[in-house]
Amino acid sequence: MSNRKGKKAVRMIIGFAMVLAGLTGCSKGRTDGKIEVELVSYKPEAVEVFREIAERFNATHDDIHLTIDSPNEAITILKTRFIREDYPDIVGIGGDMTYSNFLDADLFMDISDLAEVAMVKQSYLDMDKELEFIPQEGIYALPYVANAAGILYNKDMFETYGWEIPETWDAFVALCEAIRECGIQPLYLGYKDTWTCLAPWNALAVGLTDSDICNQVNMGNTTFLEAYEEVAEKSKALLDYAEPNPYAYGYNDACTAFARGQSAMYPIGSYAIPQIKSVNPSMNIGSFTFPANEAKEDNVLNSGIDLQFCVMKNTKHKEAVYEVLRFLYEDETIQFYLERQGGIACKEGDFDIPEELEDMREYIEAGRMADYQDHHYPSEMSVDAMIQTFLLDENEDAVNTFLQRFDKAWKRYNRDLIRKVQQYQQETEGDQ
Repeated sequence: MSNRKGKKAVRMIIGFAMVLAGLTGCSKGRTDGKIEVELVSYKPEAVEVFREIAERFNATHDDIHLTIDSPNEAITILKTRFIREDYPDIVGIGGDMTYSNFLDADLFMDISDLAEVAMVKQSYLDMDKELEFIPQEGIYALPYVANAAGILYNKDMFETYGWEIPETWDAFVALCEAIRECGIQPLYLGYKDTWTCLAPWNALAVGLTDSDICNQVNMGNTTFLEAYEEVAEKSKALLDYAEPNPYAYGYNDACTAFARGQSAMYPIGSYAIPQIKSVNPSMNIGSFTFPANEAKEDNVLNSGIDLQFCVMKNTKHKEAVYEVLRFLYEDETIQFYLERQGGIACKEGDFDIPEELEDMREYIEAGRMADYQDHHYPSEMSVDAMIQTFLLDENEDAVNTFLQRFDKAWKRYNRDLIRKVQQYQQETEGDQ
């Protein structure tokens, strides 16, 4: 891709984001003769663990120096640097629309020849493939750590009352009724922060729809009105077992309430556990897969790639970069990261699963997992706010109104992508 085309593609991604004055990347020149490899990670909460990983790498390599930066607003910084053609060698990002956009802009190198790619769990490789706007040959990311979302539950409370983990939707509803009969709030939602509306939505959607449903809509094979009806209905059904007026309480409120035993369950991802334990460090938390279906075998764990590494296409030090990736993918390095940041290893192997996710082990080991569907939603569409508005709508035709609006907004914010996907589809069919 020419420099001119590269600039144009990235500008299309970020909508002419403002250039941060004075922002510069890590200097590639060194006076000690070592090859400088720069990795920029989007996870500022992991800055200390990455600092230690970089120190370990540099202590064991005489010819390469690794610098890992984990700045606040890393994605904004990266977009700005891309405009200025000031590229790092590796970026650490999540498996979401940011990855899709960067890949579509032809920024990443195909790393199929990296041996470690064969060590990745197939389910996470599949997730990245479904994030490609147009199917591409090759592998463009090395999935590292994933998270999982379902329903957190108070294990001590469940043991005290003899409640069992539900494996079907009907069993889940019956459990909520039983909890309420004991005078306990079944769920806490905290929907004041609109993004929290996406947590149960995603966990239900992966079990009730195809993992590539967004691409199916782009190809014109279905609509969200057809695909999301049950997801919408069951999302609204949760309100019957939630705190009064959940829109008055935000994420922190919900974490605090659950930590203090004000509800038996909390439909949120594993990423909320540190926040909950900051309120109640000794809380005995479990997490189970959302039982969205009438049959257990149809349920799917909502798990997404929390961190993966992508190599910039124009790096001048491919072999040095690959040596960094090999070091990052050593079992010892991965376990070191997991012990300090938590999560699920994307690499095959005997890695510890956090105690809080033990009830999800069956799904993790079997690969019965699917990505967060909001990873495919354009941010401009504000799906979280749309869901909140729908949940507030008490009219009988609320589901239909919401999903018609969803389809209309999808076409508006994905117009260019839909045209590109359908053109690719026509060209592919023509070649057959």
